[in-house]
Amino acid sequence: MHALQNLHLDGCSSLQELPTSIGQLHAFQNLHLDGCSSLQELPTSIGQLHALQNLDLGWCRRLQELPTSIGQLHALQNLDLGWCRRLQELPTSIGQLHALQNLHLNDCLSLQELPTFIGKLYALQNLHLNYFSSFQELPTSIDQLHALQNLHLNDCLSL
Repeated sequence: MHALQNLHLDGCSSLQELPTSIGQLHAFQNLHLDGCSSLQELPTSIGQLHALQNLDLGWCRRLQELPTSIGQLHALQNLDLGWCRRLQELPTSIGQLHALQNLHLNDCLSLQELPTFIGKLYALQNLHLNYFSSFQELPTSIDQLHALQNLHLNDCLSL
């Protein structure tokens, strides 16, 4: 399985964790866990997936945190964390994802603010922040996102 490039586990609502051995899949490019509503955490070995381009964790409603090793995913272009309602903060290591082009944080109700290190995502083209009732302001570092083409702030009632 070392040649495995894509894994789609969308809707596996009973999946609670991924094996730590997932980090051994060095050709891995796409990991889709959309709707894995029982998933609570990712193994730190996720940072060993250096070829990973797409990580979809949308609707993982029990996901509370991301490992700091996520910052080692230097090929990552798309990160979907939409509707991860228990996600409380983003690790500062996300600021090291210099290839990241799309970041979806829609309806992450437990996130109180967008961290200032968001300005280090120099390749970011699309930022989705819809349905944030707790955001009162955006960090000034958002001005550093020179590649940003689309900023979605629909229904951010406190902005």
